[in-house]
Parts: sequence; structure tokens; C-alpha cells
Amino acid sequence: MYAVQMITLAIVLVLVVYVLGKYRRGDFEWGDFLFWEALLVGLLIVALFPLRIAIEIKDILGLGRGLDALFVVAIGIAYLLLFRVYLAVDRTEREITELTRKVAIELEELNRRLEEIEKKLK
Repeated sequence: MYAVQMITLAIVLVLVVYVLGKYRRGDFEWGDFLFWEALLVGLLIVALFPLRIAIEIKDILGLGRGLDALFVVAIGIAYLLLFRVYLAVDRTEREITELTRKVAIELEELNRRLEEIEKKLK
């Protein structure tokens, strides 16, 4: 086993424990927990059997070298993660916009009522 494999295994195992801790504290929902754990298990498998997996991916994708295949798959996963982050940010922006509108409408209503009360008092 190469040194880079041992380092990768150690890092992935630490991340598995970290994600599990985040889930237990309630920082992650069930779906997020499963997503990250599946991704980390995938990384763990690739770290344990890099050559065998690279050759299989190379044969499936029809690429020349196994390392090229791993890079192609890694780039694809990175794009998927980036898209997931984009969707989360977009959803959050929409929620903030909706809440801001609601607060503005309620504030305007309160101001209108205060003006009516002031007029009645005069």
C-alpha cells in the first residue's frame, strides 16, 4: 500500500466520523448524511483499490489510461457537487426574498395603523 493511500484512508475515516458527528448533532438531515457518507465510502473504495477501479472505469469510458478515467469521474462528481451547492444557494436566496417581502408588507401595515391611531388621537 502506497503512502498516499494510507493518507487518503486516514483523511476519509476522519471525515466519516466528522459527518456522523454532524448528523448526530442535527446539523445534517438524513438525505445529506446519506449523500456524504456514500461519497466518502466511494472515496474509501477508490483509495483501497485505485488500479482495479481505474482500469474498470477506463474500459467502460473507453479512455486510454486508468488515471485519465479517474480524473474524468472526479471532474463529473465535482460538477454534481457544484450544482448541488448552486441549488441550495438559489433556494436560500428565494426564501430570503420571500421573507423580506413579507416583512416589508407587515411593516407597511403597521405604519399605516400607527398613522391611523395618530390621526384619531389628534
